[in-house]
Amino acid sequence: MSFKALRTILTTKLTLGLVLTINSAAVLAQQPASASAPPAQFGDAIPTPSPKVAADDRYRIGAGDVLDIKVLNKPQFNREGVRVSPRGMIRMPLIKDEIRAACRSEEELEIEITAQLKEYVREPQVTVQIQQYQSEPVAVLGSVRAPSRFLLQRRVRLLELLTFVNGPTDNAGRTIQIVHTEPPMACQASSAASGTSTDQIDYYVLKDTFRGEEKSNPYVRPGDVVYIAAADQAFVIGNVVHPTSIALTEPVTVSRAIAMAGGTAVDTKKNEIHIIRQTPGTTEKKEILVDLEAVNRHKAEDIILVANDVVEVPASGGKRFFRSLVGAALPSIGSLPIRAIP
Repeated sequence: MSFKALRTILTTKLTLGLVLTINSAAVLAQQPASASAPPAQFGDAIPTPSPKVAADDRYRIGAGDVLDIKVLNKPQFNREGVRVSPRGMIRMPLIKDEIRAACRSEEELEIEITAQLKEYVREPQVTVQIQQYQSEPVAVLGSVRAPSRFLLQRRVRLLELLTFVNGPTDNAGRTIQIVHTEPPMACQASSAASGTSTDQIDYYVLKDTFRGEEKSNPYVRPGDVVYIAAADQAFVIGNVVHPTSIALTEPVTVSRAIAMAGGTAVDTKKNEIHIIRQTPGTTEKKEILVDLEAVNRHKAEDIILVANDVVEVPASGGKRFFRSLVGAALPSIGSLPIRAIP
């Protein structure tokens, strides 16, 4: 699926866009340094990831990729332009069952096909090459020096990705946000940092990523949107008049944040406001349930928001709006240049 198609789908499904108050000019322009946000000091001091972080960075085949498969001196088994199915499978001549290609490197798929062909060919020599990479681009925007989109042709960790945009600007905030616009492949789901496939956004401490700490330096996924804000923010999404981001330059309570978003819209389920909060320094998330009606009657605590809190205001139908975190960023993303990371 093309990035243009993704934008069309999200724009159609999400009538209320979020929150990342970004526009193309703001993203691409250099902003004056802020006294409240310490310089990130990226530049010439980009660290080399430590050996303990090193891992298999080979590209993992994904659905939609196009493969060329050749068997030495056995042209009847050759296949060109084999497109990996949405389920991650391919077929080979004479082999009865489908072969899983997704989540494997070229070399790993060669080994699997070789094993399958031994029933028909003595000592088969198989070569697999990716002809077309069809994964969704990864976008990096916000307070970075060269906002861009990248087509991944291998696995890339967050720190390395930031080097391709020349690092954060001097007024970058302290947090990196990664919005996942695509569900993880089966091979990624079991190793997802949070342990669930429903998470749509993760947060990392910029200085920890900058130091190359493994917990703050994950592999990015196709379709990810990496965003570095200029200051600590909270977000109000869902069934409010104007979903928005709020700069936390002073204490802001949940009721005030909703008011700053224009208040609740019609049919809001006011007794089930959710605050999605991530524990600092980890990828663990928790949800705090707030009864806004009780808060307004002074019968419940009006919780003070912290950096990266997401206040989700549900409609009475129970629909969740978490994916709308990426909505407002899409117009800016579409204007960014696309580069390949070989």
